[in-house]
Amino acid sequence: MKALGRHLLVEFYDCDKEKLNDLESIKLVMLEAARKANATVVESVFHRFKPYGISGVVVIAESHLTIHTWPEYGYSAVDLFTCGEEVDPWKSFNYLHNALNAGRQTTMEIKRGKYEDIGISENSPYKFNSKLRVSV
Repeated sequence: MKALGRHLLVEFYDCDKEKLNDLESIKLVMLEAARKANATVVESVFHRFKPYGISGVVVIAESHLTIHTWPEYGYSAVDLFTCGEEVDPWKSFNYLHNALNAGRQTTMEIKRGKYEDIGISENSPYKFNSKLRVSV
């Protein structure tokens, strides 16, 4: 089934609690996760909550990667939404699973913008081109 994008909804459990509360570490991990997926990073924003927890987004030309951490529980919720054929959210997933030292995880993949629902022919000459979406 062809779609404009793939959206992974990920829950990581039993993660490294210190890493989940380290703003710079989470920022670097999320930026590297975008690179691993072959995504084009446009911008990123991260915020550390008191007494603990981090939320962040990496905007990519192909959509976005987000993270919300609960260090006190060793838990993080991650969204990996990518569009196009060149970007693979599963590469981000694998990298993050290891980088956060997750003991276990649950994952759901959702197809976004299904061609048949939008009315796009599978043989359409129009392809998603992330390079056309980048404006700096």
